[in-house]
Amino acid sequence: MATELAVLAQGLRKNYKEVEAVRGVSFQVRAGETFGFLGPNGAGKSTTIAMLCTISRPTGGSAQVAGFDVVREQAQVRRHIGLVFQDTTLDDYLTATENLSFHAELYGVPREQVRQRLHQVLDMVGLWDRRDSLVRTFSGGMKRRLEIARGLLHSPRVLFLDEPTVGLDPQTRSHICGYITELKRREKVTIFLTTHYMDEAEYCDRIAIIDNGVLVASDTPEALKGSVGQDRVELHTKDDPATITALKEHFGIEAKMSEGAVAFFVAAGEEFVPRLFAELEVGISSVRVARPTLDDVFMNYTGRTIRDAEATGSEKLRGNPWIRGRRH
Repeated sequence: MATELAVLAQGLRKNYKEVEAVRGVSFQVRAGETFGFLGPNGAGKSTTIAMLCTISRPTGGSAQVAGFDVVREQAQVRRHIGLVFQDTTLDDYLTATENLSFHAELYGVPREQVRQRLHQVLDMVGLWDRRDSLVRTFSGGMKRRLEIARGLLHSPRVLFLDEPTVGLDPQTRSHICGYITELKRREKVTIFLTTHYMDEAEYCDRIAIIDNGVLVASDTPEALKGSVGQDRVELHTKDDPATITALKEHFGIEAKMSEGAVAFFVAAGEEFVPRLFAELEVGISSVRVARPTLDDVFMNYTGRTIRDAEATGSEKLRGNPWIRGRRH
């Protein structure tokens, strides 16, 4: 398992008329790992999943999933993957068991194996005792767990989770991530996860950062944070434009406005702060120093935080029929 590739993308592209949603991304996902696709809404995450899952045909490039080509061998790809969409696709007027039984029928799970498999996956996500309850009585977190169980029912080699915790509260999100980690261990399945939550990406073995349809970095979360190599400093001042200019002229520091603060990276941030107060001729209202995070990694590679990117990314959604009306 460790040496096989579960997903291989080479120069994958997708255009929607004038919108270039995915621009030649290349990456590999090793079998048995949890691979995170991290980026803001509108970055190209859902479009990439749509191509890998044979829902959308690539404009260019190539991809293989579970060893099968996503264009020439669509049926084989679909038999070997599970997919959990951003928006729920459960039937609220059926029970949990009925929803999963219908899925088992669609995927041709042998009838003599269905009950045992239902028990296994529902038990794994903590819903066996609610197997006969109508789905409309479930909370948002329970529905996501049921959808993950459904995606695992036919024993796929790769499970795609497209923003699996979007819209859930932080505690429920954390519980879902815990379930995903345990499911990977017990099912020996490769998990391909898209997210715009930094804490969610921390659960991944490796992550790839995508922005504006371009892959900008890929490695383990710790390695990516280590690549920043500097502390993040945020300043609130009486004159932010003058502060940015002064930092450039006096210290040679390239600072940017980020989420209402002047932000920049510097080695040994805590030791540098006294120099700011002593040498910067601009009134400083507050200062914050933080060790590198994945958001800092995103800013280091793109020049903006993921929240800043989301604030300006919604325009792209309007031209993409796959994601119109959906989060991306």
